[in-house]
Amino acid sequence: MKYNLDGPVYFVVGLVMAIAGSYILRGKYIHLPIDVLLGGHQHHTNEAKRIPLHEAHPREVPIKMTIVHGLIAGFGFGAYASIITFVLAPQMPSIWYAPLPGLMFGIGTMIMQIILGAIFGGSLRARKFTEEEVKYVGRKTAGITLYYGGIVFALVGLLIIFLPQIDAWAISTGIPIPNLDAIDIGFLLVISVVGVIGLYGIIKSYKEAVKIHRLNSSTSNA
Repeated sequence: MKYNLDGPVYFVVGLVMAIAGSYILRGKYIHLPIDVLLGGHQHHTNEAKRIPLHEAHPREVPIKMTIVHGLIAGFGFGAYASIITFVLAPQMPSIWYAPLPGLMFGIGTMIMQIILGAIFGGSLRARKFTEEEVKYVGRKTAGITLYYGGIVFALVGLLIIFLPQIDAWAISTGIPIPNLDAIDIGFLLVISVVGVIGLYGIIKSYKEAVKIHRLNSSTSNA
């Protein structure tokens, strides 16, 4: 609270998001030292498993990239992360139990992602989409959200760095729940990235997948 680091944090997080999204969509990204630790950089091409009708098939996300992205995200200090780090963990009976609140938070997040992913993937499979077409929707949506959302994050970060008074703007909602207690720049940022850009990514990816599915179906029937 003494040093407002929202601007630099938003900028760094946005930069990493944009790099990851660019890699998924275009096959290009800045290599990080983690490559060496995880067995060296492996060259990928867009030629493998290319789906017809699209110039640049979204690429699979390497494990090393998910580790780097998750590690950076794990150092965030949002409301819930701050509660885990500074309130719940210190109340544990010993240092050996201190990781439990964060572990439970991570497990709960993972379970919900599995459930929502299964529902989303199952709904596409019910429309006779192939496994590769379902993957296309997921990867393209992730790429669009990360790339354009990262640009928005970085721009907002720069705006806060040069105009820090903007970060103090907030409209109270009267809801005593962290992240929901006020409408501020952080709340609007998350809504715009996850809501607007994320929804746009889903719709755009789904429409492209429908065209691909129809093309693949007509080709197989022929």
